Amino acid sequence: MNHHKTTARIDRIGITASTLCAIHCAVVPLVFTGLPLIGLSFLALPLVEWGMIIFALMIGLYSIGLSYLRIHRRPLPVILLVTGFAIIMLGHVFLSGRMEGIIVPAGGLFIAVAHFINYRCTEPHPNVIS
Repeated sequence: MNHHKTTARIDRIGITASTLCAIHCAVVPLVFTGLPLIGLSFLALPLVEWGMIIFALMIGLYSIGLSYLRIHRRPLPVILLVTGFAIIMLGHVFLSGRMEGIIVPAGGLFIAVAHFINYRCTEPHPNVIS
């Protein structure tokens, strides 16, 4: 099995999911009152938010964990992933309102950066024979 291709695909999904999560967390509080008018009130449900968090966590743990263990052994993507989820959890549990809308998207961006760096670490180098 080619781990480089597998983790590259999963990292692309992780970058997308994390970025969408950050956008969701930043935009939903701003348009919260208008969501029911356009039929998107479900986006503000806690179940949707926690579902996005768990989905991003599963992708991150699988992709970055697999890459770390089998390919590059560089701790930076793991550190950024853990930091991003810690920021998200702290924001959701201890903050509300405007501060939550600032802090939680920052955590999502940390996770997206973790996937991007992991993607770069797993790219096969042209000078290396595999």
